[in-house]
Amino acid sequence: MNTILYIIVPCYNEEEVILITSGLFLQELTELIQKEKISDDSRILFVNDGSKDRTWEFIEKLAEEDVHFAGISQSRNRGHQNAVWAGMMEVKETADIVISIDCDGQDDIHTMEAMVDAYHDGCEVVYGVRSNRDTDTFFKRFTAQTFYKLMNKLGADVVYNHADYRLVSARVLKELADFREVNLFLRGMIPLVGFKSTSVYYERHERAAGKSHYPLSKMLGLAFDGITSLSVKPLRIITGMGVGVSFLGFAGVIWAVATELLGRTVTGWTSTVCIVCFMGGIQLICLGVLGEYIGKIYMEVKARPRYIISERTYQKPEEEREDKAGDKTGSGEEGKM
Repeated sequence: MNTILYIIVPCYNEEEVILITSGLFLQELTELIQKEKISDDSRILFVNDGSKDRTWEFIEKLAEEDVHFAGISQSRNRGHQNAVWAGMMEVKETADIVISIDCDGQDDIHTMEAMVDAYHDGCEVVYGVRSNRDTDTFFKRFTAQTFYKLMNKLGADVVYNHADYRLVSARVLKELADFREVNLFLRGMIPLVGFKSTSVYYERHERAAGKSHYPLSKMLGLAFDGITSLSVKPLRIITGMGVGVSFLGFAGVIWAVATELLGRTVTGWTSTVCIVCFMGGIQLICLGVLGEYIGKIYMEVKARPRYIISERTYQKPEEEREDKAGDKTGSGEEGKM
């Protein structure tokens, strides 16, 4: 089989786990090659997301020991979504298919074979979906399930219980490259591309080693990014709230005028405070949501690069051509001296 697979593995401070899971990734890749489901030119690409530990050192070591390992390093930490994007865009001209998976070993690596089989059956996108959340705490399970349901109700087309473990084809990568937004939320962007897709189900395990680098604050940030990047429904909810509050306000004006005409006016401190607090709260919520969207617009119009690669464990073809051109130029100049 001539299908070239690249496994994209984003890494941030993963020195405790990378030497464990890299062997598992290589074993799965080797099995797929032996079964002739993918080409021997397939690779495991680690994306170092500005790690502060020895993660990049380990990636370089792995690349030296086995040709199936490769790595790129971002100039600084840009976040999980940008790291996955950097890996996909790095190989979009080389790979026939890519599979993105986290480095922690929680996602079932053996599910990759089912993903590759689904691709050979004609699917351009294959989502890895958790069959259950038994390994999660009650709080994490409740918040995650609420997140997916809320996203769908707000108009964002996301696959329930799917994170960033997926297979996409070169055709999908080509179309994704035309998406220009700076605020990336791949769980919602990839379904927008379309094409034939399916899901494979797996059980999520505990981390192979180390601690999670995705605390509650980052999870909430990802949720806000997903909602505001993919849907304008919150703005419509604000409009609806404004209309509803306006009607209540008009009703209050009519009531105030009526009581004045009937001579039943009573100075009421409690009612005044309640109205002021209610209106103030509504206004602050609306301003906060509007601020989120304005902030997104502010970042988008700057059009800053979504990632910057500072180091590679290999040379890209264009870099090799530049080196050769430089060698020829240098030889010519030496001959004239």
